[in-house]
Amino acid sequence: MRIQMTLQQLVNKAFPMMKKWIVLSLSCLAMVLVAPVFAQITPAVQPAPATLTDSTRQQVAIFTPLYLDSAFDMAGNYRYDAKTFPRIASAGLEFWEGAELAIDSLKKEGIKLDIHVYDTKASQQQLDSLLTSEAFRSTDLIIGQVTGAEAAKFAGIAASLEIPFINTNFPSDAGVTNNPHYVILNSTLVTHCVGIYRWLQKNYSLQDIIVFRKKGVQEDRIRTYISDFEKSTAVKLKLKYVTLDDNFTQENLELYLNSEKPNICLAGSLDTHFAQKLCQQLALLSKAGSPNVIIGMPTWDQIDFTQTQYKNLEIVYSTPFYVAPTGKLAASVLENFKTTYYSRPTDMVFRGFETIYHFSHLLTLYGKNLGSSLSDKKYMLFGEFDIQPVINKATMTLDYFENKKLYFIRKADGIVKTVN
Repeated sequence: MRIQMTLQQLVNKAFPMMKKWIVLSLSCLAMVLVAPVFAQITPAVQPAPATLTDSTRQQVAIFTPLYLDSAFDMAGNYRYDAKTFPRIASAGLEFWEGAELAIDSLKKEGIKLDIHVYDTKASQQQLDSLLTSEAFRSTDLIIGQVTGAEAAKFAGIAASLEIPFINTNFPSDAGVTNNPHYVILNSTLVTHCVGIYRWLQKNYSLQDIIVFRKKGVQEDRIRTYISDFEKSTAVKLKLKYVTLDDNFTQENLELYLNSEKPNICLAGSLDTHFAQKLCQQLALLSKAGSPNVIIGMPTWDQIDFTQTQYKNLEIVYSTPFYVAPTGKLAASVLENFKTTYYSRPTDMVFRGFETIYHFSHLLTLYGKNLGSSLSDKKYMLFGEFDIQPVINKATMTLDYFENKKLYFIRKADGIVKTVN
């Protein structure tokens, strides 16, 4: 409780300097137990006491990086000064804030579950103790915002318990194979490469496409993924690969561009610095009313393309998550954060909201058969998942499930929209 008081004082002193909703969320998670009518919320990584777990209710475990041990010392004192908030905790708390919105919605709908939240950044000993405890064996569903090592660990735990593990953010198989309990929502790089190739087939199958890339292992992997898919498809794109030095200039690009018409370009790198420089140079080489087109990678979602240096350039990139701000529910969340917390909800807020709401509903509907019903789209809020099995071509066994749904976002002169 001393932690809660410390944070309340922090809110009073430092509210103008930080996101109030993050601090309030941390206050709740620092308490010994917060128990809404239908859901138990267990902070850190200590198992919920047996007397507080209703064996008739299904159990959902949420793992997210809260960094509670970093924010508070052993005596419960806040480690930072009144004007400082640990930014490393923001993403985990934003995901939890979205989960809270889902919990409120589920509660209003009369859905009865026990939901526990655990800090992935607690000590390894605490985590191991939790995951091997008898109390945790009653878990029916694991949802996590995780790193690669954590994804592999939770996938293994899920397999041993024969329950689904929903990896909400890490876009990789994490070395997991032969595990039908592992679900990846943030689509892998190979899925993006295949999706981009198909999108180009649909929109620019007859045109020359210049693939600008830099040297690097990751860039070589992207080229391999594209080449592998190209071998299996009937419609071949006219791709020309160009490897640029780190200090490339506008003149270097001009050697490969047609000055008489818009050029269709593909960026074969996840590097956002490379992306920004490439887009700025291509924008300078565009003509008003006849812009060059650049297709990019999912990492481009981090870049602010509304700035003037990208004027006269059509930018397209793929993403598995898209929240249309004009949607009624999304607009409601945006307005709530604006009026209550004086801030904008991040992608992690929406992802936490939708993931907890969707999969909690499916758990209630299908129970132990949830693993075979992951493709059900009944309870989506903002977008759509297309969860499909990924088959190992060497063994012909199911390695894991993955969200194959990709949206293509077009940004041109400050206007953002999805394109087919």
